[in-house]
This record gives sequence, C-alpha cells and structure tokens, in this order.
Amino acid sequence: MSNIVLLIVCLAAGILLRVTRQLPDNAHVSLNGFIINLALPALVLAQIHGLHPALGMVWPVIMPWLMFLLSVVVFLGLAQMLACSRSTTGALIMTAGLANTSFVGLPMIESFYGVRDVPTGIIIDQLGSYLVLSTIGIAVACLFSAGQAEWGKVALRVLRFPPLVALVVAVALSSFAYPPWLGAALNRLGGTVAPLALVSVGLQLRLAQMSGNVVPLASGLIFKLVLAPALLALLYLAILHRTGETTRVTIFESAMGPMIGGAVVAMQYGLNPPLVTLMVGVGIVLSFLTLPVWWWALELF
Repeated sequence: MSNIVLLIVCLAAGILLRVTRQLPDNAHVSLNGFIINLALPALVLAQIHGLHPALGMVWPVIMPWLMFLLSVVVFLGLAQMLACSRSTTGALIMTAGLANTSFVGLPMIESFYGVRDVPTGIIIDQLGSYLVLSTIGIAVACLFSAGQAEWGKVALRVLRFPPLVALVVAVALSSFAYPPWLGAALNRLGGTVAPLALVSVGLQLRLAQMSGNVVPLASGLIFKLVLAPALLALLYLAILHRTGETTRVTIFESAMGPMIGGAVVAMQYGLNPPLVTLMVGVGIVLSFLTLPVWWWALELF
C-alpha cells in the first residue's frame, strides 16, 4: 500500500505548501504543464511499448470507454436540470467519467485480488483510461473550455496532445526494444505523474470552495463511486453474462476515484478548477471506503 500512502502524503504536502506560502500562487500551472508535456508522455511511452493484449481482454478495455460515454450522457442531462455552466459540466465529465485505474487501481487490485490480476488492470489503464483521455477526453476538454465548438481547432489540439503523440510513437516502436538507459529514464519521468499531480491538486484544494460546489460535487462523486460501477456491473454481469475474476476486476477498476491525469487536463483547460480539485481530493479519499464494499459485493457473483 506504499502507493496509496504516497498519494495521501503528496496531497497533504500540496495543501501544506499552499498554507505556508512556500510556492507562488500559480505554481500549479507549471506543475500541470510539466505533467502534460513531459511526465505523462513518458509514462505512456514506458507502459504502452511492448504491450500485447489478448483478444479476451476486449471487454475490460471497453469499460473505460463505456464509462466516459455514460458520463457524457448523464452530465449533459444534469446540466439542463441543475443549470450548470459549460465549465462545470466539462469538469464533471472529465473527473467522474475517468477512473484512477493506475496509481490507485493497481495497488488496490493487488491488495484485494492478488498480483496475478494486476496485468488486467494495466491493460484497462493503458488501452482504456489513457487512450480515452488522449482522444475523446481531450476533445471534451477543448469543447467545454470554449464558448463555441471550433471542430478544426479541436481536432488539431487532439492530434497535438503530447500523450497521444507518445501513444502513437510507442505503438510504432513496439517491435523494437528500448535501450536500458531510455527505459529507465522514461520510467523515472513517468513515475512523477501521480506525486506531482497530487501536489498540484493540494495547492489548489480549498474546502471553503465546497459551498458553491456542493450539488455538482455530490452528483459527480455519486456517479463515479456508486452509479457508474453499478450500471457497468448490470451490463457485464446481468446483460452480457460475463462472469469470472477478470470481470470482477474490471468492474472494481471502474469504482476507483477520479483519474489524476484527467483532472490535470481539465484544470489545464480551465474547467472549474475548484470543483476538479474537490472531485479528486475528496473522491480518492472516499474511494478507500467504498472500494471494500464493491469488492465484497462483487464476490457474490
């Protein structure tokens, strides 16, 4: 559980650095820029390279795509009912629609299911969550950050999104082995994503801002931690009749708190940063309470 401890320490460190004014007020901007343009591409290059998913992993990989599309439908509907701004709607889609399937998900899989199921989590994370973020995720961030949709500019931003470029390069080089020094460098850079992102979230997290975001925050967390996993469980278990441990791990991954990478992208595009930081900070902590419940419920199938 060292990864989980690290996440909590980094979140607390960010809050402490803000309170003690050890960093400039806009320090999170530089951190987010480093993550998007260097650390996240390095992580993708390191983990996608040489990844060879089996045909039987199609259903786990599809899960993050289904969850993101479900979040688009749900929050576009709620935006009308709650009179949410474009910024708030985009923030909810980007945080509630993407699960933290790596930095929280992989340690949780190992803790509840064992090391043998960690490869399932890696496939879900890399070919599901990060691919969603690098394609339709960045498109949603662009569309909801602007007053009007300019499809040409959106497409250009998607194609230039550094993690997507890294993904294409990693796939193109999949038949070639990285030199040891390059693999080590990519792993070290990629390993900074979660710590720096949580520090960035902590720098911006102000519980006082919850007063204006209670309804969107509650809606986002209920969807992310309860409704989305329940609907996916209904689809996989009751409708598709997909049983077995791989299916349980897939649904378990969907129940993770919000994805850190998705939150960083949302903040980069100005999608209600206070709500984004609350979704990540509160959501990850709450997921430590809801995940054991999901594990227990899934063991019944």
